[in-house]
Amino acid sequence: MNDAGPALRALLTGSVVGLAVWDTDLRCVWANDALERYDGIAREQRLGRRPRDSLTGDSDRLEALIRRVLAGGHCVTGREYRVPAVAGKRRDRAFSASFVRLEDADGRILGVCMLILVVTDRRWAGDRLAVVSEAGARIGTTLDVMRTAQELADYTVPLIADYVTVDLTEAVRFGEEPLDRLGPSCGRVPKFRRAGRASVHTGAPESLWSIGEVVYVPETSPFTQVLYTGRPLLEPLLDTSHDTWLADDPARAAKIREFGMHSLLILPVHARGVLLGVAVFVRTSNPTPFDENDQLLAEELVARAALSLDNARRYTRERNTALALQRSLLPRRVHGGTAMEVAARYLPADAEDGVGGDWFDVIGLPGGRLALVVGDVVGHGVAAAATMGRLRTAIRTLADLDLPPGELLTRLDRTFIRLTEDEEAAETEIPSLGATCVYAVYDPATRKCTLALAGHPPPAVVHPDSGVSFPDLPHGTPLGLGMLAFPTAELDLPAGTLIALFSDGLVEDRHQDIDVGLRRLGRALTQRTASLEDLCTAAIATLPTTPPPDDVTLLLARGL
Repeated sequence: MNDAGPALRALLTGSVVGLAVWDTDLRCVWANDALERYDGIAREQRLGRRPRDSLTGDSDRLEALIRRVLAGGHCVTGREYRVPAVAGKRRDRAFSASFVRLEDADGRILGVCMLILVVTDRRWAGDRLAVVSEAGARIGTTLDVMRTAQELADYTVPLIADYVTVDLTEAVRFGEEPLDRLGPSCGRVPKFRRAGRASVHTGAPESLWSIGEVVYVPETSPFTQVLYTGRPLLEPLLDTSHDTWLADDPARAAKIREFGMHSLLILPVHARGVLLGVAVFVRTSNPTPFDENDQLLAEELVARAALSLDNARRYTRERNTALALQRSLLPRRVHGGTAMEVAARYLPADAEDGVGGDWFDVIGLPGGRLALVVGDVVGHGVAAAATMGRLRTAIRTLADLDLPPGELLTRLDRTFIRLTEDEEAAETEIPSLGATCVYAVYDPATRKCTLALAGHPPPAVVHPDSGVSFPDLPHGTPLGLGMLAFPTAELDLPAGTLIALFSDGLVEDRHQDIDVGLRRLGRALTQRTASLEDLCTAAIATLPTTPPPDDVTLLLARGL
């Protein structure tokens, strides 16, 4: 613009907002007079220099923040910029700093602009609320304990500290119930592991342990003090003299001296009345010691993270319970006897949706016949696994009556409805859910397979000479509706013919049509291999994502 000159000069000399611009090489290319009034650094001492050399106070932390804004493009607002007290000033001054990445009209990155505002103590309270609110979007994005701990460490460096670690008890990591207080047991401190770490230095060289490793905690140290009492510890000036606890921990003492650790803040990580671990905040490059305001902000952030960690722990426990229950109810191995060669594969859903209620079974019948079963309970978690166990037990009981597939599913439907009614009357916490099922009976004497479907996908059939097909069979209604009888169909399975029963998780994808999944499965099943186990592996390998968003079950059978 032709009139941009006066406007820029006003920003340079008359603005109350402190401004500075760094290019993509992190060299200062522009700064105004207000910034010099606030932090006392002259413009000529700032231009051409990196943030750590052209800002005061916690300049290393600010440079790391500017680098992050330059790389990611996300604006950062309301961060504290402290100017240490100098001669003639009674105390440190605090400003509110915001950072914006600059781009031209074509989207090319030009650099980062810093804006400095004078704030009151009341304004800083609002800024802290903004920081805590932003933490809600950055911490606890998944139901994964280790990732949540790492998100807490990443968010608080360099916001609060130059180096942060998060260590959690072994119980939390595996979804078990933690202790009310982490006191010594039989003379030993309970085991806990490093779950998160972050530093202004690449690779966090200050850390003695990598993620997942067991952390050594001396019995006489501020760490155990926090673990035993469950109360925070603030040490603004870290005492590194030889007669302290560091005398019993030479490895930590060496790291403290090497990186100039001078201020320490240790917070217990607890939620809902239980102690989950400990978070450690350290300052090295930032010369300002921790104070009560830093502790307050850190406690708010750790408290928010602790709730996410406890939710993740509870979810992990429930998922592990459901998975253990489901696996205990599934057959350990399947046998086709002299009638068929069989192989099965089960793949649980991922951590986002949890374990479900898929199952498979192979049941020997009189006359050398074989029953093949695959089912899928609606939903996830303990309820789905428990319902699956009921259905599998009921099918085995009905199979002993040697019923035709259609009649067996009709009786199973009635049994399922009675179970649901009983649970509703008892107001059980684990209700029966809807389910689908395919029940097939193969007779090696006639090489015919009689089957019925209860809302389940039809099987795939691979003939030795004519490739793969998906027979168009009557689907029937899902179990639990009690509306119609289940029609029966019959397939010819000559010697060497393969039949594949599967759950919808193997072929359905929310981003693709089901025909795409069926074609994927068909290509895998027509591979030239003599091993059904290899065909199972090939079919599972066609999944778009692993682990899948829904349980996957596959049962292959080939007539002998």
